[in-house]
Amino acid sequence: MMATSHIFEYSPSCVPLSKEKPDLNKKVHEVPHKPGVYLMRDRFGRVIYVGKARDLRKRVSSYFMPSKIAVADLKTRAMLDAVWDFETHTVASEAESLLLEGKLIKEYRPRYNVSFRDDKRFLVVKVDPTEEWPRFRLARFKKDDGARYFGPYAHAGALRQTLNFMRKKFGVLTFGRGAPTERELKSSTYQVPMRLSEIDAATYRERVNQAAEFLEGHSREMIATLEQEMQKAAEKLDFEKAAELRNMLEDLRRTTKPTRRFTRHTLPSTIDPESDLQALADALQLPHLARVMECFDISNISTTHVVASMVSFRDGVPDKNNYRRYRIRTVEGQDDFASMAEVVRRRYSRVLLQAREANPEAVEFSQENPVEALRASGKFVAVRLPDLIIVDGGKGQLSSARRELQRLGLHDLPIIGLAKEFEEIYRPGRALPLRLPDDSGALRLLQRIRDEAHRFANAYHQLLMKKRIGESILDDCPGVSQNRKNLLLRKFGSVQRLRKASVEEIASTEGIGQKLAEDVHRFLATH
Repeated sequence: MMATSHIFEYSPSCVPLSKEKPDLNKKVHEVPHKPGVYLMRDRFGRVIYVGKARDLRKRVSSYFMPSKIAVADLKTRAMLDAVWDFETHTVASEAESLLLEGKLIKEYRPRYNVSFRDDKRFLVVKVDPTEEWPRFRLARFKKDDGARYFGPYAHAGALRQTLNFMRKKFGVLTFGRGAPTERELKSSTYQVPMRLSEIDAATYRERVNQAAEFLEGHSREMIATLEQEMQKAAEKLDFEKAAELRNMLEDLRRTTKPTRRFTRHTLPSTIDPESDLQALADALQLPHLARVMECFDISNISTTHVVASMVSFRDGVPDKNNYRRYRIRTVEGQDDFASMAEVVRRRYSRVLLQAREANPEAVEFSQENPVEALRASGKFVAVRLPDLIIVDGGKGQLSSARRELQRLGLHDLPIIGLAKEFEEIYRPGRALPLRLPDDSGALRLLQRIRDEAHRFANAYHQLLMKKRIGESILDDCPGVSQNRKNLLLRKFGSVQRLRKASVEEIASTEGIGQKLAEDVHRFLATH
């Protein structure tokens, strides 16, 4: 990813990125040929444009080609004149780039972006199981109302076509509310295999469950059948039918393909934790059930704050008292491998230190394998090592984490990597990843802990971002130097508390006189 730690600032007014403008034509050659988003910045570090691309290298390089610049419109030329540097962020698919583009545009409000600035959200599909005849409806927001939600979806048109397909294929009601109308009861659209008028609400719910599984991504078999129909239509020279099926397949793939979320979401509850733990132990051939699992995730959507999370599951459910969050200290820019190594090293070196302090003899007599020493003593329950470590990522993240464990003497501690795109499980010493069935309890358990680690890391990232934005308001206040800003924040704790302070309270701060206190009070009241 093309990003360095000193250029990703959140404040509307930032210090210059560097005195000399980087050679952007040279930097373009380091951009990967992958889908993602790119951010253009001015010399003050402000984001002035956010864009998405199917191929980042091609899209970004096109901005700096003389032939393209010569025919560019006035808006593009003005933007390019202001560009001082850029950065890119890769994602897994074009749909994800659209989701991330919208998120970043809403965050930064770049002056040269027009779309996405009306705060519209991507569509989600809602179905309420408490209704007698549940319907699949479109919504803009997810609510904690007991309903099931699917999405968000980047392609609204494809989503509507998918709902049309579901209506015919599964015989489920879409849009509207309440029990089926007289027209819907008689319609042949809902005849799968019997019309709505011939079934009861309980039988209809079976259709709803099938449609819900389809939206969750269990659609390979159905898509394969449609592909066969398309090929048969083409062989019969029925190209109109083949084109119709091709378009339908494209819409279905866009809608039902699992997509990474760039928004916070609620962790689904575990249906059968004990069963899932047993399934996981069987799948990974673990010596015993992974009663305690710890999962690590790196959040580097920006480079101002690269953060990490460690979430703990005990007996298959979240153990939130043992969650941990980290700010990456030793890594420059965006380097997932090095960041993963740092956080794993910090986590388990601290666990070993706590264990040594609690019982130095047990660890001292087992320097080669501290795992056995820790597990052999009941005194280490509070700082016990996990039965399984999970890192969010593939071979690179797994190798980086495992190397740190070996340096700490934790050679036998079970560890795996879970790669998002195809939900592949990487294991030490195994060249090929393990693929579990979509309905596997073991996979669902791994997905839950991975998604929770991702949510927790993003929540911490957003917390730091909001704090940074709040503090940066003072950067624009006349007469407030960096030193005075630090003095004010040290006394009041936050800009929010400073807003509530009186002029006299502000003036009592060391280095802040009456006149400047009045200016600060007035500035915060109007900004």
